[in-house]
Amino acid sequence: MSCVSGERSVIAATREPATRASLTRDLERLDVRRGGVLVVHASVSALGWVCGGAEAVVWALLDALGPDGTLVAPTHTNANSEPNEWSAPAVPADWWPVIRAHTPPFDPAITPSRGMGALPELVRTWPGAMRSTHPHYSFAAVGAEAEAICAPHPLDRGLGDGSPLARAEERDADVLLLGIGHGSNTSLHLAESRVPGLARAASGAAVRTPAGREWATWEDVAYDADDFAALGAAFEATAGAGVGPVGVGAGRLMRQREVVAFGVEWLGAHRGRPSRAGNVTGNR
Repeated sequence: MSCVSGERSVIAATREPATRASLTRDLERLDVRRGGVLVVHASVSALGWVCGGAEAVVWALLDALGPDGTLVAPTHTNANSEPNEWSAPAVPADWWPVIRAHTPPFDPAITPSRGMGALPELVRTWPGAMRSTHPHYSFAAVGAEAEAICAPHPLDRGLGDGSPLARAEERDADVLLLGIGHGSNTSLHLAESRVPGLARAASGAAVRTPAGREWATWEDVAYDADDFAALGAAFEATAGAGVGPVGVGAGRLMRQREVVAFGVEWLGAHRGRPSRAGNVTGNR
């Protein structure tokens, strides 16, 4: 069987295959806390050639966390959104009523994540996984605290207080960036939601209600990840994150409370302009 597209370059960059066991050792050396809550963002390809791919990475994460730990991953679905805001590509205005009337409603058990990478989609379908109900910003979790973290998810607090991010923070979660930078760190959106005076924006999506399908509208923070790389670099300059090898890539591990608190202060000092809606964190 020939290599799939892009796999040759991953093989060329890898001295020896990573395995479930070797990745678990890497995660333990990085000090992933056994029995803790871990919010993960990952580019599996950045770890090199992994024997078993994303499945082995999930197993390694669960092994490092142990039976009392909880793995959390973003399973966002921004395509179920207000069509008048679409720009990549835009659709004709006369399509908008059709889209609002006929887009399937978000279903935690069925609706696939989009643009988040292979690992969150695998976590979403893992045996025993729970998933929150937000039609844009759902999270999936596996483990002891999964149900509590994925409890009701308010439409107007997609990534703010009341969201799975905030409930993970309440449980002193860690954030792990695997082969990926702070531009994909959704916990910085939790910080963003706590900065007074940032712009808000209207949103819409097809949702399921006890009465059936409907098109819901709400207002939330105009989330913007454009300056998160700079924010993350400033946080790491304080030695706030542990950095170490995972496979051939880098893992960045940090306490969620610490990076969120730093983010609130940094964003408050650096956002001297209205927030630009539309660029929300995602995985590769």
